[in-house]
Amino acid sequence: MSSISNVENLSPQTIRRLVREQEELIKDPPEGIRIVVNDSDVTDIQAFIDGPAGTPYAGGRFNVKLVLGKDFPHTPPKAYFLTKIFHPNVASSGEICVNTLKRDWKQDLGIKHILLTIKCLLIVPNAESALNEEAGKLLLEEYDHYFQRAQMITEIHAPIPKSVKIGREEDPSDGPLAKKHAGSKTLEKKRISKDKRKTLKRL
Repeated sequence: MSSISNVENLSPQTIRRLVREQEELIKDPPEGIRIVVNDSDVTDIQAFIDGPAGTPYAGGRFNVKLVLGKDFPHTPPKAYFLTKIFHPNVASSGEICVNTLKRDWKQDLGIKHILLTIKCLLIVPNAESALNEEAGKLLLEEYDHYFQRAQMITEIHAPIPKSVKIGREEDPSDGPLAKKHAGSKTLEKKRISKDKRKTLKRL
């Protein structure tokens, strides 16, 4: 997977379009999708997609990267899962196989459309164009086994940290340390009360 910037190869018009699309995604993100903007490289497009409810990917958060070629938007970008996932249409390298980025590509399709298509692929995998043959076979022949395997990989590699809340820094009064802090405060109060009693006795 190439991480080389293609800014120099893209037309000013294409760059403006990419900037505009990313700004719109920040202001009005689709449900369960959050884009990560690289201010120094507009062609470095990454996003986090939350696994849809009712799928073996629910409860997971997956990092996705779009790689734009020098001929973009005449040719489609390549898409990769950076987070390990067990899915028929995702190769071991993370490359995603979806018709939108192959024969159905149109120049006017934007980043939002691509990310929504990838999210839909988590809901409805396509066993006919499988890059992961094992996952594709299990999907068709042993769905329960496929579901359990995909769910296990999600739990191991893509858990959403409970203490991480997007939009604010972690509060020490939240999460697993909260009880510890609460206990410390109670001990502190007891110590202060004891000191007060000693002082009153001396008076």
